[in-house]
Amino acid sequence: MKNRMIKTGWSLPRLGAALLVAGTIGAAAFGLRVTPSAAEDATVIPAPVLDETAATSPMNTETAIFAGGCFWGVQGVFQHVEGVTKAVSGYAGGAADTAHYEMVGSGETGHAESVQVTFDPHKVTYGQLLQIYFSVAHDPTQLNYQGPDMGPQYRSTVFPTSEEQARIAKAYIDQLQAAKVFSNDIVTTIEPGKAFYPAEDYHQDYLTLHPDQPYIAINDLPKVRNLEKLYPERWRAEPVLVMAGAAVN
Repeated sequence: MKNRMIKTGWSLPRLGAALLVAGTIGAAAFGLRVTPSAAEDATVIPAPVLDETAATSPMNTETAIFAGGCFWGVQGVFQHVEGVTKAVSGYAGGAADTAHYEMVGSGETGHAESVQVTFDPHKVTYGQLLQIYFSVAHDPTQLNYQGPDMGPQYRSTVFPTSEEQARIAKAYIDQLQAAKVFSNDIVTTIEPGKAFYPAEDYHQDYLTLHPDQPYIAINDLPKVRNLEKLYPERWRAEPVLVMAGAAVN
């Protein structure tokens, strides 16, 4: 049973979330009060004071790596950001030989479910991606969990790919902490020098390909809606997909 869940992209926490959705729908049908999903909430936060200068950047392409819970939702958010040319689900923080879904799910590999974002810094800056990451893509105050997903593999972590990214990320976390925009402390870690390993094909474009799946509906689609609502100037309606020719439901 466990292997079948893993093969189809389900973990035990994600199955639990699906059952929660079913229970919520049933409760609503009987007129009972239903508490909205925490994923429907997003925090309005200020833009970073310290950021790269897009107009003078010598590069046409940069990469950034973010971890913040299940990579399905994080990937889905960044695939809808203007200026992003690719967003790949994968693993970062551990070794190459343990970068496999079954092993990462143990919470003992050092990996976090992550998304590698390739972007044009002339269209969207690293700091602007961080703003979306902290306000829409996940809750940076949840330590070693995100919504229904528990364990260090779901931790809130920035994996900078340069010293400049590390400097901007640290300054932004300090800025947000000082401004007290969140009711709890930010627990996001900064882990430089970590390699990224793409996840299995069936994890790629998961939100786009399975919008009606209960886990996606309750945990991830609200994040995409919040992106469009809070950052209309960054929004792109058509997501950039990883798998060429993927059939969208």
